[in-house]
Amino acid sequence: MSKLTWVKWLIYASAAFTLGMLAFIVGFIVWNGLGALSPSLFAWDYTTDNLSLTPALISTLITVGLSLAIATPIGVFTGFYLVEYADRKSRVVKVIRLATDTLAAVPSIVYGLFGMLFFVIYLRFQFSLLAGILTIVIMVLPIIISATEEGLLQVDNSLRMGSLALGAGKLRTIFTVVLPVAMPAILQGVILAVGRIVGETAALLFTLGSATGLPSSLMSSSRTLSLHMYVLSSEGLHLKEAYATGTVIILLVIAINGLSSYIGRRLSRGGN
Repeated sequence: MSKLTWVKWLIYASAAFTLGMLAFIVGFIVWNGLGALSPSLFAWDYTTDNLSLTPALISTLITVGLSLAIATPIGVFTGFYLVEYADRKSRVVKVIRLATDTLAAVPSIVYGLFGMLFFVIYLRFQFSLLAGILTIVIMVLPIIISATEEGLLQVDNSLRMGSLALGAGKLRTIFTVVLPVAMPAILQGVILAVGRIVGETAALLFTLGSATGLPSSLMSSSRTLSLHMYVLSSEGLHLKEAYATGTVIILLVIAINGLSSYIGRRLSRGGN
């Protein structure tokens, strides 16, 4: 066999191994979790008898929704500034990119420590949804900024020049020409951010807390599904319920990603 053939088979084998491992992990969790799902797990109130995950599910949806509502506009507009307006060789741009790359590499436990010291203690938010959401926003901003920047850099500059030559202004060109083309990359960053939020435990354990009840306000402590699964599994007494929670997390991520993809396609087509 030639070297090209070996490389081709190596690529196929790597892809098959990756898909196989993903299918095994997801299948293992779902196989053990589906049998543990029961109506009591979806009771409105949590008790030590039913171990309901409904409060955690609602807290997860609130955390994801509010975190994205804050982080997405900031991240997207920052990406637009870096690519469309700022001088790419300026010191400000270099500092922003350095900060973005650095924040993306910081372990989540460090974010949790910062959130606890600043939001929980210094600002006196206590263990609350607000403290957890603000910490998560800082965590996912680098993901959205980088995805937006990469998407905008992939847009052919001739599209911008053609729009400007036809009399469109800078802002109109960005929103009607550049944004639809860059939307798939931006959406990919949002999907990665959703995965980061849903799967986060360390940072939220230090800021959101682990209360079992339904949150009554943004100043209430609660727990997300990942925290709920972590607590159940760490106790070692409710592994079946932990598997069931993991199954719900997988289904939730698939649903959110599907919805995000649908919205992205609609926006890319101009709502048609």
